[in-house]
Amino acid sequence: MEHGGTEGGRARSRGGPGPAAEARTAGRGGGRGAPPSGEVPAPAGAPVGGVAGGCGAGRPAAVGTPARGAVGAGPAPAEAAGRGDNGMPRPRYRRIMLKLSGEMLAGGGYGIDPEVVDSIARQVREVVDLGVQVAIVVGGGNIWRGVQGSAKGIDRATSDYMGMLATVINALALQDALEKHGVDTRVQTAIEMKEVAEPYIRRRAIRHLEKGRVVIFAAGTGNPYFSTDTTAALRAAEIEAEIFFKATKEDGVYDADPRLDPNARKIDEIDYLEMLNRGLRVMDSTATSLCMENNIPIRVFDLSVPGNIRRAVLGENIGTYVRGDPR
Repeated sequence: MEHGGTEGGRARSRGGPGPAAEARTAGRGGGRGAPPSGEVPAPAGAPVGGVAGGCGAGRPAAVGTPARGAVGAGPAPAEAAGRGDNGMPRPRYRRIMLKLSGEMLAGGGYGIDPEVVDSIARQVREVVDLGVQVAIVVGGGNIWRGVQGSAKGIDRATSDYMGMLATVINALALQDALEKHGVDTRVQTAIEMKEVAEPYIRRRAIRHLEKGRVVIFAAGTGNPYFSTDTTAALRAAEIEAEIFFKATKEDGVYDADPRLDPNARKIDEIDYLEMLNRGLRVMDSTATSLCMENNIPIRVFDLSVPGNIRRAVLGENIGTYVRGDPR
């Protein structure tokens, strides 16, 4: 599967922020878009990431960690990440994909709970303040589910398009909450609706991230029959995120449904193939396969615990870590 753009265009799109962007971030005391304290800026024209060429060229490397997919690149305690000269914790990851289920925005009911959305926005602000580039995909299950609508007699493609519009509603609500907390945010949609959001353009999305803006991807892939988990995996590969965070109502992956089986055991770490072979339905198999093919690790954790997004970014062993070949 091709994810758009030529190799040359991909490398150019990941260049560092220009002088104007640097000037804007300089006054924030090393805030969004600025390199962590103590990090020596790369010379002009040098790739941003730790890979000199190929499809990984220019990927923002995690501070003090191996490149994505390297042996031993699994989770580590937050203490291992250390702290910058300004005393702020040093994040393990520099660019992340955060997948939020629509149900989380409802707070246990239907629709959107403003207090829950505000809580999520505060957690995202915490990691943005660490200098982490944050992309978000939000589901629409709190408003409409395409599969359930299809089961009630609505044409499947039409029902899926209705679900895509539900994700746009959620994305706009989250954008509003983030901007109330002072976080510059852009919504990009796979279905063009330029009056309310930008169309999805990969290079523009990456540029927004480099400038310290949160980017929310809405309207799925723009095609029916694809879940928002698959959308998140696809966008994570396209923007070259270092990790896929799946924030759910559960505290990780279990060997059985903990709501039905009281003896279900939580799995701390598992590889992609084992998760697929055992049929652990944390996310659909298409999304898992996309992460596996692009070597994007996955961490599943409970979003309802305040501060969990920050803990995950710092490398704490919360939830379940899904990775490639066993170490």
